Amino acid sequence: MNINNINIAVIGQGYVGLPLAVAFANHFPILGFDINATRIKELSQGKDTTLEVDNVSLKQALDNKLNFSACEKDLAHANCYIITVPTPVDLNNNPDLKPLESATRTVAQYLKKGDVVIYESTVYPGATERICGHLLESLSDLKLNHDFFLGYSPERINPGDKVHTLSNIVKVVSGSNDTTAQFLKELYSHIISAGCHVAPTIQVAEAAKAIENTQRDVNIAFMNELLMMFHKMNIDVLDVIDTAATKWNFLKFTPGLVGGHCIGIDPYYLIHQSQQSGHYPALIATARRINEDMPEYVTSRVLKLMAMHKKHIVDARILILGLTFKENCPDLRNTRIADIHAELTALHARVDVHDDWADAQESQSQLGITLCQQPKNNHYDLVILAVPHQQYLTQHVREFLKPNGLLIDLKGALPKEMVDERL
Repeated sequence: MNINNINIAVIGQGYVGLPLAVAFANHFPILGFDINATRIKELSQGKDTTLEVDNVSLKQALDNKLNFSACEKDLAHANCYIITVPTPVDLNNNPDLKPLESATRTVAQYLKKGDVVIYESTVYPGATERICGHLLESLSDLKLNHDFFLGYSPERINPGDKVHTLSNIVKVVSGSNDTTAQFLKELYSHIISAGCHVAPTIQVAEAAKAIENTQRDVNIAFMNELLMMFHKMNIDVLDVIDTAATKWNFLKFTPGLVGGHCIGIDPYYLIHQSQQSGHYPALIATARRINEDMPEYVTSRVLKLMAMHKKHIVDARILILGLTFKENCPDLRNTRIADIHAELTALHARVDVHDDWADAQESQSQLGITLCQQPKNNHYDLVILAVPHQQYLTQHVREFLKPNGLLIDLKGALPKEMVDERL
């Protein structure tokens, strides 16, 4: 494909697709497509509720070459499709490729000779070619690497991170043949100042993406196990980690809840495909179990803290500060704070949740949690600092507590002397 005649459609306008569409709009005609008409309306008005793109950049892109649409027929004008839809897991933690397959079926309706279809969604090794490529062939009557071509360039977006942004993170690119891989390199080089790394095959690129987040999951699980171990020894694990980190080659991770769409999800894709290939990845699976069990562990620590101070959980007024899966970010995907809320509520505590970063409607519809608009002072038996949003670090959160109330810090974000317990 000639880069000068390219018309790009980015399918999926969430945390990954929108920054891509805005960046490419400085160079090429872009269609930002999403099946969520409400989302498309907001973006067309210059509003991004994910906060991944600032209003000035979004407006500039709209003034340039970016159009948004929820109408499938508008995809017919494209000759390069970039698919950035979610790839979650089901209730049994098996890969759920339905959104990816649905987007692929949509693109297949408009696929033409010479077109390139690029996937950025995280998948297990082999899925892009064996599942997506096969679907495109069967539904379009076109032949891969003869009539159309496949690319895979895994997203590396870190929601809420304003330092490691799209342009300054090295982009991995790959293709169904060498020509397509080089096309992706040329294409993404227009928007990636950090440069592109050409993986030898699509499967290598898929596998690399999977292990990036799996490595973090395993390292955090190690820290969580240290947390549990040192708590039994009455040793502050954060003091231990800070001390160990004085050595140059110590990797400083911290314990805590693992949420979001990447670290808590991607390992299951790797586990699935590994088992399909005949190997059970014991270390990865154990790390996942440790991190999945953390909400229950946190709840047990809360109950122990209250018991040690002769406070009963039934009818206790508890305030959870923070609901999003990470600080200073509105992303609620796979937040484990919801699990803690559910466990404490099941024990008949009266639990309020406050988070100005989270969307109240999304919190209610997706998690069944009604956000507290403004916590009352001198009102709570226990305050849990769950997500260290900047506002919680600059205000005196103990003001929410009754005179003998307790404050537990899940992230070690507050001064040690200010809290009654920290993980």
